[in-house]
Amino acid sequence: MRLSSVGAAARERVLEDELVTLLREHDDLRRSMYEAAQVQRKLCGPRLIRRQPFEIASELFPVRHLSGDFISVFELGTDLAFAIGDIAGKGLSAGMWFTHVVGMIRQQIETLGDPAAALFAINRNLLHTRLEMPLTTVLLGRLSPQTGEVTYCSAGHPPALVFRNDGPVESLREGGSVLGVLAGACFANGRTTLRPGDTLLAYSDGITECRNENGAEFGAERVATAGQISRGSGAGDTLFSVLGAAEVFAGSQSREDDIALLVVRRGNE
Repeated sequence: MRLSSVGAAARERVLEDELVTLLREHDDLRRSMYEAAQVQRKLCGPRLIRRQPFEIASELFPVRHLSGDFISVFELGTDLAFAIGDIAGKGLSAGMWFTHVVGMIRQQIETLGDPAAALFAINRNLLHTRLEMPLTTVLLGRLSPQTGEVTYCSAGHPPALVFRNDGPVESLREGGSVLGVLAGACFANGRTTLRPGDTLLAYSDGITECRNENGAEFGAERVATAGQISRGSGAGDTLFSVLGAAEVFAGSQSREDDIALLVVRRGNE
Protein backbone atom coordinates (compact mmCIF):
# COMPACT_ATOMS: atom_id res chain seq x y z
CA MET A 1 0.00 0.00 0.00
CA ARG A 2 2.82 2.27 0.92
CA LEU A 3 4.71 1.46 -2.29
CA SER A 4 1.55 2.19 -4.24
CA SER A 5 1.26 5.64 -2.63
CA VAL A 6 4.90 6.39 -3.41
CA GLY A 7 4.39 5.39 -7.04
CA ALA A 8 1.28 7.53 -7.34
CA ALA A 9 3.12 10.53 -5.90
CA ALA A 10 5.97 10.02 -8.34
CA ARG A 11 3.57 9.86 -11.28
CA GLU A 12 1.88 13.01 -10.04
CA ARG A 13 5.22 14.85 -9.89
CA VAL A 14 6.00 13.71 -13.43
CA LEU A 15 2.64 14.98 -14.66
CA GLU A 16 3.17 18.30 -12.88
CA ASP A 17 6.59 18.67 -14.49
CA GLU A 18 5.13 17.88 -17.91
CA LEU A 19 2.38 20.44 -17.37
CA VAL A 20 4.92 23.11 -16.40
CA THR A 21 6.92 22.30 -19.55
CA LEU A 22 3.82 22.51 -21.74
CA LEU A 23 2.81 25.84 -20.23
CA ARG A 24 6.32 27.21 -20.76
CA GLU A 25 6.30 26.05 -24.39
CA HIS A 26 2.84 27.56 -24.88
CA ASP A 27 4.04 30.90 -23.51
CA ASP A 28 7.12 30.77 -25.76
CA LEU A 29 4.91 30.07 -28.77
CA ARG A 30 2.58 32.96 -27.95
CA ARG A 31 5.56 35.25 -27.51
CA SER A 32 7.02 34.15 -30.85
CA MET A 33 3.68 34.69 -32.60
CA TYR A 34 3.38 38.15 -31.06
CA GLU A 35 6.90 39.05 -32.19
CA ALA A 36 6.14 37.77 -35.69
CA ALA A 37 3.01 39.93 -35.77
CA GLN A 38 5.09 42.98 -34.85
CA VAL A 39 7.50 42.20 -37.69
CA GLN A 40 4.54 41.97 -40.07
CA ARG A 41 3.34 45.42 -39.04
CA LYS A 42 6.82 46.92 -39.42
CA LEU A 43 7.04 45.49 -42.93
CA CYS A 44 3.84 47.34 -43.73
CA GLY A 45 5.49 50.64 -42.96
CA PRO A 46 4.18 53.50 -40.82
CA ARG A 47 0.48 53.61 -39.98
CA LEU A 48 0.34 57.21 -41.17
CA ILE A 49 2.37 58.91 -43.89
CA ARG A 50 2.04 62.60 -44.65
CA ARG A 51 3.28 64.01 -47.92
CA GLN A 52 1.65 67.37 -48.45
CA PRO A 53 -1.12 67.68 -49.43
CA PHE A 54 -1.67 63.93 -48.91
CA GLU A 55 -1.90 61.59 -45.96
CA ILE A 56 -2.12 57.81 -46.10
CA ALA A 57 -3.44 55.81 -43.15
CA SER A 58 -3.34 52.02 -43.02
CA GLU A 59 -4.07 49.29 -40.51
CA LEU A 60 -4.25 45.51 -40.21
CA PHE A 61 -6.75 43.75 -37.95
CA PRO A 62 -5.80 40.05 -37.82
CA VAL A 63 -8.40 37.58 -36.62
CA ARG A 64 -5.47 35.67 -35.10
CA HIS A 65 -1.95 36.79 -34.22
CA LEU A 66 -0.63 36.64 -37.78
CA SER A 67 -2.37 38.20 -40.75
CA GLY A 68 -2.91 36.83 -44.24
CA ASP A 69 -3.89 40.35 -45.31
CA PHE A 70 -1.07 42.78 -45.98
CA ILE A 71 -0.41 46.44 -46.64
CA SER A 72 2.73 48.13 -47.91
CA VAL A 73 3.25 51.88 -48.24
CA PHE A 74 6.62 53.32 -49.22
CA GLU A 75 8.36 56.05 -51.20
CA LEU A 76 9.02 55.45 -54.87
CA GLY A 77 11.28 58.26 -56.02
CA THR A 78 9.19 61.40 -55.75
CA ASP A 79 6.00 59.32 -55.69
CA LEU A 80 4.36 57.07 -53.10
CA ALA A 81 3.55 53.41 -53.73
CA PHE A 82 0.84 51.54 -51.87
CA ALA A 83 -0.36 47.96 -51.95
CA ILE A 84 -3.10 46.12 -50.13
CA GLY A 85 -3.73 42.42 -50.53
CA ASP A 86 -5.15 39.20 -49.21
CA ILE A 87 -3.42 35.80 -49.10
CA ALA A 88 -6.03 33.03 -48.91
CA GLY A 89 -6.30 31.55 -45.44
CA LYS A 90 -5.31 33.04 -42.11
CA GLY A 91 -3.04 32.51 -39.17
CA LEU A 92 0.39 30.90 -39.45
CA SER A 93 -0.10 29.35 -42.90
CA ALA A 94 -1.01 32.61 -44.64
CA GLY A 95 1.32 34.63 -42.44
CA MET A 96 4.34 32.64 -43.62
CA TRP A 97 3.78 33.90 -47.18
CA PHE A 98 3.37 37.51 -46.02
CA THR A 99 7.04 38.50 -46.15
CA HIS A 100 7.60 36.79 -49.50
CA VAL A 101 4.71 38.56 -51.22
CA VAL A 102 5.41 42.00 -49.74
CA GLY A 103 9.06 41.66 -50.71
CA MET A 104 8.17 40.78 -54.31
CA ILE A 105 5.78 43.72 -54.58
CA ARG A 106 8.40 46.21 -53.42
CA GLN A 107 11.09 44.74 -55.62
CA GLN A 108 9.01 44.68 -58.79
CA ILE A 109 7.41 48.11 -58.48
CA GLU A 110 10.79 49.66 -57.62
CA THR A 111 12.36 47.94 -60.64
CA LEU A 112 9.57 48.42 -63.17
CA GLY A 113 7.77 51.48 -61.83
CA ASP A 114 4.48 50.39 -63.39
CA PRO A 115 1.77 48.61 -61.32
CA ALA A 116 0.48 46.40 -64.15
CA ALA A 117 3.98 45.38 -65.22
CA ALA A 118 4.90 44.66 -61.59
CA LEU A 119 1.87 42.40 -61.04
CA PHE A 120 2.53 40.60 -64.32
CA ALA A 121 6.09 39.85 -63.16
CA ILE A 122 4.91 38.74 -59.71
CA ASN A 123 2.30 36.42 -61.21
CA ARG A 124 4.92 34.88 -63.50
CA ASN A 125 7.37 34.40 -60.63
CA LEU A 126 4.77 32.80 -58.39
CA LEU A 127 3.84 30.28 -61.06
CA HIS A 128 7.50 29.46 -61.74
CA THR A 129 8.16 28.64 -58.08
CA ARG A 130 5.72 25.68 -58.23
CA LEU A 131 5.24 25.94 -54.47
CA GLU A 132 1.44 25.84 -54.58
CA MET A 133 1.14 29.26 -53.01
CA PRO A 134 -2.32 30.25 -51.76
CA LEU A 135 -4.41 32.45 -54.05
CA THR A 136 -3.47 36.09 -53.57
CA THR A 137 -5.27 39.30 -54.48
CA VAL A 138 -3.50 42.67 -54.63
CA LEU A 139 -4.33 46.28 -55.37
CA LEU A 140 -1.11 48.09 -56.28
CA GLY A 141 -1.02 51.83 -56.80
CA ARG A 142 1.40 54.66 -57.51
CA LEU A 143 0.52 58.17 -56.34
CA SER A 144 2.08 61.41 -57.55
CA PRO A 145 1.77 63.94 -54.69
CA GLN A 146 2.55 66.74 -57.13
CA THR A 147 -0.39 66.09 -59.48
CA GLY A 148 -2.68 63.80 -57.45
CA GLU A 149 -2.61 61.21 -60.25
CA VAL A 150 -3.00 57.60 -59.15
CA THR A 151 -1.95 54.76 -61.45
CA TYR A 152 -3.27 51.47 -60.15
CA CYS A 153 -3.80 47.82 -61.03
CA SER A 154 -5.97 45.28 -59.22
CA ALA A 155 -5.16 41.56 -59.29
CA GLY A 156 -8.58 40.22 -58.37
CA HIS A 157 -8.83 42.51 -55.32
CA PRO A 158 -12.08 44.22 -54.23
CA PRO A 159 -12.36 47.55 -56.07
CA ALA A 160 -11.09 50.58 -54.19
CA LEU A 161 -13.48 53.50 -53.81
CA VAL A 162 -12.88 57.17 -54.50
CA PHE A 163 -15.07 59.62 -52.60
CA ARG A 164 -15.16 62.90 -54.45
CA ASN A 165 -15.41 66.14 -52.56
CA ASP A 166 -18.12 67.26 -54.97
CA GLY A 167 -19.32 64.22 -56.87
CA PRO A 168 -20.41 60.57 -56.85
CA VAL A 169 -18.38 57.64 -55.54
CA GLU A 170 -16.10 56.02 -58.11
CA SER A 171 -15.03 52.37 -58.18
CA LEU A 172 -11.52 51.45 -59.34
CA ARG A 173 -11.86 48.16 -61.25
CA GLU A 174 -9.04 48.02 -63.80
CA GLY A 175 -6.54 45.18 -63.49
CA GLY A 176 -6.46 41.46 -64.04
CA SER A 177 -6.90 38.07 -62.39
CA VAL A 178 -5.95 36.73 -58.97
CA LEU A 179 -2.21 36.05 -58.69
CA GLY A 180 -0.77 32.59 -59.06
CA VAL A 181 -3.55 31.07 -61.21
CA LEU A 182 -3.13 31.84 -64.91
CA ALA A 183 0.25 31.78 -66.65
CA GLY A 184 -1.01 33.99 -69.46
CA ALA A 185 -2.87 36.48 -67.28
CA CYS A 186 -2.89 40.08 -68.54
CA PHE A 187 -2.92 43.12 -66.27
CA ALA A 188 -4.00 46.62 -67.22
CA ASN A 189 -3.48 49.91 -65.42
CA GLY A 190 -6.29 52.22 -64.44
CA ARG A 191 -5.86 55.91 -63.68
CA THR A 192 -7.66 58.45 -61.59
CA THR A 193 -6.78 61.82 -60.08
CA LEU A 194 -7.39 62.77 -56.47
CA ARG A 195 -8.41 66.39 -56.31
CA PRO A 196 -8.53 68.55 -53.16
CA GLY A 197 -10.94 67.01 -50.64
CA ASP A 198 -11.01 63.57 -52.35
CA THR A 199 -10.45 60.29 -50.49
CA LEU A 200 -9.47 56.84 -51.76
CA LEU A 201 -10.49 53.86 -49.64
CA ALA A 202 -9.07 50.37 -50.24
CA TYR A 203 -9.99 47.32 -48.19
CA SER A 204 -9.80 43.54 -48.03
CA ASP A 205 -12.88 41.32 -48.22
CA GLY A 206 -12.62 40.63 -44.50
CA ILE A 207 -14.65 43.77 -43.84
CA THR A 208 -17.33 43.16 -46.49
CA GLU A 209 -17.75 39.60 -45.17
CA CYS A 210 -18.26 40.65 -41.55
CA ARG A 211 -21.53 39.02 -40.50
CA ASN A 212 -24.12 39.99 -37.93
CA GLU A 213 -26.07 37.62 -35.70
CA ASN A 214 -28.57 36.99 -38.52
CA GLY A 215 -25.83 35.86 -40.90
CA ALA A 216 -26.07 38.96 -43.13
CA GLU A 217 -22.82 40.37 -44.52
CA PHE A 218 -21.69 43.98 -44.09
CA GLY A 219 -21.14 44.14 -47.85
CA ALA A 220 -19.58 46.63 -50.25
CA GLU A 221 -22.57 48.99 -50.19
CA ARG A 222 -22.25 49.52 -46.44
CA VAL A 223 -18.51 50.10 -46.85
CA ALA A 224 -19.31 52.82 -49.40
CA THR A 225 -21.96 54.35 -47.13
CA ALA A 226 -19.58 54.43 -44.16
CA GLY A 227 -16.93 56.06 -46.33
CA GLN A 228 -19.37 58.70 -47.56
CA ILE A 229 -20.47 59.53 -44.04
CA SER A 230 -16.88 60.22 -43.05
CA ARG A 231 -16.12 62.16 -46.24
CA GLY A 232 -14.11 65.26 -45.41
CA SER A 233 -12.44 63.65 -42.38
CA GLY A 234 -8.75 62.88 -42.08
CA ALA A 235 -7.39 59.59 -43.40
CA GLY A 236 -7.15 58.00 -39.95
CA ASP A 237 -10.63 59.15 -38.96
CA THR A 238 -12.12 57.69 -42.14
CA LEU A 239 -10.32 54.38 -41.58
CA PHE A 240 -11.67 53.91 -38.07
CA SER A 241 -15.13 55.21 -39.01
CA VAL A 242 -15.43 52.44 -41.62
CA LEU A 243 -14.09 49.83 -39.19
CA GLY A 244 -16.44 51.09 -36.47
CA ALA A 245 -19.44 50.84 -38.77
CA ALA A 246 -18.58 47.20 -39.50
CA GLU A 247 -18.16 46.41 -35.81
CA VAL A 248 -21.48 48.01 -34.92
CA PHE A 249 -23.12 46.00 -37.69
CA ALA A 250 -21.55 42.73 -36.49
CA GLY A 251 -22.52 43.31 -32.87
CA SER A 252 -21.51 40.35 -30.73
CA GLN A 253 -20.70 38.17 -33.74
CA SER A 254 -17.00 37.29 -33.87
CA ARG A 255 -14.93 38.12 -36.95
CA GLU A 256 -13.93 35.18 -39.12
CA ASP A 257 -11.33 36.83 -41.35
CA ASP A 258 -8.49 39.34 -41.28
CA ILE A 259 -9.24 42.95 -42.21
CA ALA A 260 -6.95 45.41 -43.95
CA LEU A 261 -7.86 49.05 -44.58
CA LEU A 262 -5.98 51.78 -46.40
CA VAL A 263 -7.09 55.38 -46.87
CA VAL A 264 -5.46 58.01 -49.11
CA ARG A 265 -6.73 61.51 -48.42
CA ARG A 266 -5.96 64.74 -50.26
CA GLY A 267 -6.55 67.73 -48.07
CA ASN A 268 -8.35 70.87 -49.10
CA GLU A 269 -5.84 73.35 -50.45
